[in-house]
Amino acid sequence: MKKKFLFAVLIIGILVAAGIFFFQEVPSGKPEVEQHAGKKPVPRVEVITASKSKISKTLELTGSVEPYRVARLASPAEGPVVGIRVREGDLVKVGESVLSIGRKKGVDALIASLREELKKEEDNLIRTKRLVESEALPGEQLDQARAAYEKVRAQLAQAEERAQDYIITAPWTGVVSRVNVKEGEFVAPRAVLLEMYDPASLVVRAAVPENYAAAVSVGMHVDVRLDAYYDEVVQGRVERVYPYLDSRLRTRTVEIALIEGPRLLPGMFARLNVVLENLDDVVTVPTEALVTRPKGRMIFVVEDGKAVARTVETGVESGNRIQIVSGIQFGDKIIIAGNEKLKSGAEVHAGEAQKSGGGKNKGKAGSPPGQKNEEGGGMQ
Repeated sequence: MKKKFLFAVLIIGILVAAGIFFFQEVPSGKPEVEQHAGKKPVPRVEVITASKSKISKTLELTGSVEPYRVARLASPAEGPVVGIRVREGDLVKVGESVLSIGRKKGVDALIASLREELKKEEDNLIRTKRLVESEALPGEQLDQARAAYEKVRAQLAQAEERAQDYIITAPWTGVVSRVNVKEGEFVAPRAVLLEMYDPASLVVRAAVPENYAAAVSVGMHVDVRLDAYYDEVVQGRVERVYPYLDSRLRTRTVEIALIEGPRLLPGMFARLNVVLENLDDVVTVPTEALVTRPKGRMIFVVEDGKAVARTVETGVESGNRIQIVSGIQFGDKIIIAGNEKLKSGAEVHAGEAQKSGGGKNKGKAGSPPGQKNEEGGGMQ
């Protein structure tokens, strides 16, 4: 009986201790608003100070590396390919023989006949000359004999030339890009035998949409990224703008030359950012500072410890930054974090946002098709 009593007392003691521990460790569960006598908590926000910035309006294009100086060497006559002396990738010098086209051999009999006739005319010329000198023949007979000899000699020279192979030579120093024939192949007149290009003439060609055709001009700066070089940025400039639009594609061709950079090869794919306009001393903000409300796009600024909503007009957008044309002034404290559910006039605790690294931002969010902008600098 006594043991049962002690056991019951022990159980009661354990339960009492557990209850005390539970009520000490577990919070009341009431919201913070109620714990602070009905006061709403003041939200914390991050702000930056609007300062002078730079932003660039750019046009995003794609293009390919192409030479503007090319040669397509054609056959002057029909005949078999009898000698190919180059292959793709070979560097050839001006005047160098690259291949030959054989001529018809049917002139062999004609050449033999003309040589025989020429020998006769030569003998006749010698005999006539002696007779004229001895005054046995008048002088005009010598002139006639000499004319007959020269005529046959010219015919023989032409026949011998026709019997020789056509030698195709390089018109200037360049690189062989394609050989279109094989040894022994019979080709027709004007058939393209070989193609070559001047490596010094390699440029990036791109097609500009019609709505930007008048915006691009010679001398504009271009950032060039070549897929073959792992998106390395290379500096270039617009060297040529074609004076017409493609009537089918509705585009205008431009050529971009690299100021300096890696070795180019025809056919390389390039991504281009043409700088159309540089804007200095303008207000730009991170895109997260913008909030969309029924009245339009707004930005919250801090005034006297309160969030004040301002309707803004935006301009050039670049990656994660955007130009503010109106609604924000230099020196304004702009809320960039914690602004999602703010109401104008609400009290806030503002803290300066950490400064992000400088540099140029690349992006096209919010830009018209084919257009993108870039921005340098940032809010301080």
